[in-house]
Amino acid sequence: MKIGVFNLRTLRGLARCRRQLIAGFGILFLVLATPSIAQEAMPEKVQELLRLMDDPAVREWVAQQTGETGVQPASPTSAGMMQNPAHFMDQRLREIRQHIDGIIAAVPNVSGEMMRLRDRLILEMADHGVLETIALIFAFLGLGLVVELVYWRATRGAQTWIVGVDLESSTERLRAAGVRLAFSVGVVLSFAIGSVGAFLAFDWPALLREIVLAYLVAFLVTRLALAIARFALAPGGERFRLVPMPTPAAWFWYRRIGVAVAWLCIAWVTVALLQAMDVMPPVRKLIAYALGLVLLAIGLEAVWRRPGPASSADGDRGGERRRLKNALVSVYFAVLWLLWVASAMPLFSLAVVVVALPSAIRLVRRSVNHILRPGDGSLPAQMRGLAEVSLDRGLRAVLIIAAALLLARAWDIDLVAMTMQDTLATRILRGILSAIVIILIAEFLWHALRAMIDSQLQSGANHEAAQAGDETSRRRARLRTLLPILRNVLFIVILVIAVLMVLSSLGIEIGPLIAGAGVVGVAVGFGAQTLVKDVISGMFYLLDDAFRVGEYIQSGSYKGTVESFSLRSVKLRHHRGPLYTVPFGELGAVQNMSRDWVIDKLTIGITYDSDLDKARKLIKEVGKELAADPEFAPHILEPMKMQGVEQFGDFAIQIRVKMMTKPGEQFTIRRKALAMIRKAFNENGIHFAFPTVQVAGGGGSGDAAVVAAAKQAVDHATPGLSVDGH
Repeated sequence: MKIGVFNLRTLRGLARCRRQLIAGFGILFLVLATPSIAQEAMPEKVQELLRLMDDPAVREWVAQQTGETGVQPASPTSAGMMQNPAHFMDQRLREIRQHIDGIIAAVPNVSGEMMRLRDRLILEMADHGVLETIALIFAFLGLGLVVELVYWRATRGAQTWIVGVDLESSTERLRAAGVRLAFSVGVVLSFAIGSVGAFLAFDWPALLREIVLAYLVAFLVTRLALAIARFALAPGGERFRLVPMPTPAAWFWYRRIGVAVAWLCIAWVTVALLQAMDVMPPVRKLIAYALGLVLLAIGLEAVWRRPGPASSADGDRGGERRRLKNALVSVYFAVLWLLWVASAMPLFSLAVVVVALPSAIRLVRRSVNHILRPGDGSLPAQMRGLAEVSLDRGLRAVLIIAAALLLARAWDIDLVAMTMQDTLATRILRGILSAIVIILIAEFLWHALRAMIDSQLQSGANHEAAQAGDETSRRRARLRTLLPILRNVLFIVILVIAVLMVLSSLGIEIGPLIAGAGVVGVAVGFGAQTLVKDVISGMFYLLDDAFRVGEYIQSGSYKGTVESFSLRSVKLRHHRGPLYTVPFGELGAVQNMSRDWVIDKLTIGITYDSDLDKARKLIKEVGKELAADPEFAPHILEPMKMQGVEQFGDFAIQIRVKMMTKPGEQFTIRRKALAMIRKAFNENGIHFAFPTVQVAGGGGSGDAAVVAAAKQAVDHATPGLSVDGH
């Protein structure tokens, strides 16, 4: 019975409390919605009610009593905008108007809130005293500097290595950049351990502890931002600079970044502490906007005083463009501040992302190209390609994902809650975000694989001078043949998988699509048998290693140097210039003239009265001279020698000469060998045979005249032919 009475009384008390809270909300709504009331000074009890309503515990309790536990209302941005854009815009404009009215109404209350805040701080510092507290803060800062000095002394070896490192190669630049970044972060961490760690060791009042710790963290964040700026800009050492710019510009931006970050951290911490000390939200926002004006002034000063180019080719026109650009940037900063004041955070974040994201991507690309610029001892092609892709594409993907998360937060899009909803709008939005991530990953993967393949191709092209019989050169030639086809196949595979994953993320069933593609593929296979034959034939040609890029082949009436492949054909460059595109299915048997070695045979005709042994010795000497020539020696596998008499001709003895050379080099060596053989034969009385015409006649004078006339006619008509008369 007592339990029942107790429960009944408890329920009645909760009901009365609930009615009082509802009445309080009504008073709060009237105060904020009625401009005439809001402009007057609110009573102290109303201010107390406002502070009570701002307490998260009170708001949570009210939500529980009104039956709203466990269910979060749909955000107006993610739900209302999708359902009714006009209602969404009207609601947003009404919220902005109410926000501005509340800020204007809070102006008379600033002095009262500041007096109350001062009294509370004096009460908090009553035990320690203001001067003692400030002295302790400086003592903690000094202790942090002492620990930082110890860190500097402990890392003297790393500092010496950084100062003396040679930065001519991209490898050393990357290593030095990593060491410098680790050293800069270590400096900040050592200061944090000495200052914040010592502060946390003491017992402080709750509010004072929060205030001192907040400003110490602000100081640490400023030091960290300066360390990162020093790492990227290196104002004191141009050779360590990652962002390409002149030294005066590096010093200018280094100082402006430090001032802007320091003021931003101080303002942020101050506003957060005002909230912790129960300052009215309108007054707190008004103070935040006033602190934001200082940050706006810092940005405008940096825009108009930033160092420009040393010389301008356009003269006055260049100065006008610069002033116009500065004016546009100033207007942009002012618009950002106005959007922030109007609490239009979705538009504010969108304006920041639209301008900052492309600028950040361009800055990253310039920095990557600068740090990976070629030099003595630069990275190999493979490592440079991978490093460029990892830094450029990887950082770009990180920037895009960070921008998407910023927009989602500013537009009140709860990505976690959105995965639990199954409306058309949430499915489309969820699919778009997933598609962006998939595309970024697929692009990064494709560029990384392409960089690896291109670096291997470039490495093979740089070793063309290696010996043809060398196993390494043969392996590179085979890679140069297969890698372009592998690159095309990988592109198609990544593209198809990415498209299927994007469609799946958009809610489209890809199972029937894959099945339909299989049926269509079978139908196309039957209808395009020639194409299938070409593709399959090409696969087997490559598996058999029948030819490679750069080799000279002949198949039927087609011959030439292999220039490139596709999935169904090969391109042959004839030695006279024409380019053949031959489908693999039409090649048939392939004669490869560039594999391993060739034997070149020469047939020379000498007269019947020549000394064959002497000719053999002369040819052998010529072969030794060719093999000793630095120009031809690397290409001669077996020296030239005479095989013997090939046949007896009508007017000459045909002798056979052979030599073994590298493929493609036999033509140049043959020309040189023939010239040397002719010279050696002429000097040693061995004559080359050639056809002659002999005219015989009677012994009369008339016949002699005829013979003389015939001889003269033949000599004039055919030089080199001899006519003998009797």
